[in-house]
Amino acid sequence: MTELRKEINYAVACVSEFADRHNMSQQEAFQYLYKYKAIAFLKENYEIEHTLSLDDALDDLFIICQNNGGTL
Repeated sequence: MTELRKEINYAVACVSEFADRHNMSQQEAFQYLYKYKAIAFLKENYEIEHTLSLDDALDDLFIICQNNGGTL
């Protein structure tokens, strides 16, 4: 599997788990994470983030969104 494919699969898993954690659809979760720069954060920090537990990664995404104006 290519590195890009691994990054995409990881981002999809994070979006799905974020949606479940915050009781929203996957589409709503993606739009929220994209709008508040968490998708860009995941892309830029994949090498570190994928070594963390999924719970820690989701906490990081939540913090990134809050820091960029998200209000969940």
